[in-house]
Amino acid sequence: MTTVSPVVIAATARHTATLIFFHGLGDTGHGWASSMGAVRSPHIKVICPTASTMPVTLNAGFRMPSWFDLRSLEPSGPEDEEGIRRAAEMVHSLIAEEVAAGIPTKRIVLGGFSQGGALAIYSALTFPEPLAGIIALSAWLPLHQKFPAEAIGNKNTPLLQCHGDCDPIVPYRWGQLTASVLKQFMTQTEFKTYRGMMHASCDEEMRDMKKFIEKVLKP
Repeated sequence: MTTVSPVVIAATARHTATLIFFHGLGDTGHGWASSMGAVRSPHIKVICPTASTMPVTLNAGFRMPSWFDLRSLEPSGPEDEEGIRRAAEMVHSLIAEEVAAGIPTKRIVLGGFSQGGALAIYSALTFPEPLAGIIALSAWLPLHQKFPAEAIGNKNTPLLQCHGDCDPIVPYRWGQLTASVLKQFMTQTEFKTYRGMMHASCDEEMRDMKKFIEKVLKP
C-alpha cells in the first residue's frame, strides 16, 4: 500500500530491536523521525513510514498522506473498515521484514501519533505474535465495537497511551474511553494525561516515551 520509502534511522550499536512509528494525518515519516531518534537507545533501529496520499472525507475530500480514510472523529461515527484492515496488513508486512532480517517480534515496538497511534494499537491487537510494546499518542482504537473479539494477540503486551487534556482534534474524552475499553482485555495498559497539551507532543511525554522504550527494549 505504501509506495513512499520509509525514513530509517539505523542502530548505532549492534541492531537487536526495532521501533516502527506511524505519523498522523497529513504528515510524513520525516515529521517524527528526529524525535524518535532522540528517544531510542543505540541498539534500536527506527522506521518511520509515510502513508500513501488519498482523499480524506473528514477534510472535504482533499488528498493527503493518510493510513486509511477518516470519515468522522466521533466514537460512534462511520469508519473505513476496509482501509483500516488494509493498513494493518501493511504494518504486519513491515514486522515480517524485520523478522526476516533477524529481529524477533518480541523485540519490536509499534507506535504512532493520532491516526498513526490508532493504526499501531489496531495492528498490534490483530497480530498473532507477541510484540515488545505499543505506544499510542493522542490516539484511539479503530473499529472499537469489534473488540475484544478481534484481539487475536498482544493482550499482555505493555501499552503506553498518552493524551493531552486540551486536545481539540482527538478529544481527551475519546482517549479516556479508549483506555477504559482496552483495560477490559489488556493486562498492561498505562494512560498518561498531559495538562494543557493540545493535539501535539511535549517534553514530558517524550521523556515518558523514552522510559517506556528503555523498559520494553532493554539492550
